[in-house]
Amino acid sequence: MEIHVELKTMSKMFCGCKADHFAKKPNTQTCPVCLGLPGALPVPNKKAIEWTIKLGLALGCEIPLFSKFDRKNYFYPDLPKGYQISQYDMPFAKNGKLGDVHVRRVHLEEDTAKLVHQKDMTLVDFNRSGVPLVEIVTEPDIRSGEEAKEFLKKLYQIVRYLDISDADMEKGSMRLEPNISVRKVESQKLPDYKVEVKNINSFNFVKRAIEFEIERHKKLLESGVTPTQETRGWNEDKGITVSQRTKEEADDYRYFPEPDIPPFRWEQSVINHQLSELPEMPGAKKARFIRDFGLNDYDCGLLTDTRELADYFEECVKLGNIPAKKLANWIINKKVDIDTVLPATLVKSIVAASHVVEISDDVLRRVLSANPKAVEDYKKGKEQAIGFLVGQVMRISKGNPAMISEKIKEALRK
Repeated sequence: MEIHVELKTMSKMFCGCKADHFAKKPNTQTCPVCLGLPGALPVPNKKAIEWTIKLGLALGCEIPLFSKFDRKNYFYPDLPKGYQISQYDMPFAKNGKLGDVHVRRVHLEEDTAKLVHQKDMTLVDFNRSGVPLVEIVTEPDIRSGEEAKEFLKKLYQIVRYLDISDADMEKGSMRLEPNISVRKVESQKLPDYKVEVKNINSFNFVKRAIEFEIERHKKLLESGVTPTQETRGWNEDKGITVSQRTKEEADDYRYFPEPDIPPFRWEQSVINHQLSELPEMPGAKKARFIRDFGLNDYDCGLLTDTRELADYFEECVKLGNIPAKKLANWIINKKVDIDTVLPATLVKSIVAASHVVEISDDVLRRVLSANPKAVEDYKKGKEQAIGFLVGQVMRISKGNPAMISEKIKEALRK
């Protein structure tokens, strides 16, 4: 897998232009540097480099104490300089692992411009040109579309936990590119070809593209034909991949060290400081929730889906003596809007609801038994009958009407 993630820095990778390019008027966030004009010199974005190293550490990578940028040469309309400033043999991070998948490298580069196709013409918007782009490259450890999907979901979660990108695939800030080849089961050697499917913006589409390619390759190989090494695109409407161009090899890019940016030499203390600032990662947080709160794997997976939700749950736990399981059930089952409901407000609601349940349980059966007509009316679809029954319960319990209503409905569903 090759995964490109746009970093949400304020400015671009090598200039001071704004990096937030989505839905902005075309070609309004540019300067001589990101337009590739003669004589313009790049100045690296410190924050982008720090975030790339942070991502590498979160993926368990080695952080070399020497690194550099390189020029990747190719000619395409979205590349104004005729080359891209990227990294080749000395990336900022390498040799990591996420689950069972080994991460070969995590390197930093500049994004290209965006091509806009209109009827009989193609236009170029340079607002995206030069935006910091981190690329994560895995080893060929993935064996199916489903495995790829699960790996990508974990990676997406980590990127969001680190708060280095919104990773919004609909906006193109996370682009997924599987490299696919098929070998015989008994063979230990990787095939001498691979097909890359470019710029997919959905986990499910990656899964489907891989499954489609595997079947296409099998048919070709069974007929004695080796699939062409090429770049293909995913056609969402037809559910197929389509050929785009012959895939380049590394030699075709004529990499050489970027002469306008000196290499980087790190002190180990800098890397150690970055490591100390890492937040608790999703896997570790989930394991701690299972251990400390006695919750099951499924609930903890939901509660740690985002860093914000996990923090919200923990804050609720700190506020009162409500059992963690009860809190988890409320947050998960009632789909609490954590952006609008404060933890203290939620805790008060749960306490109030618990009080209602304790009181109304004693009188509910008696009220329902004494009012069979209202019960029958509700069962026939007359919602207003609930109001009458709530009133009868409240004459005795003086509880919360909404909670009593839910309790009555629950009883009548049995």
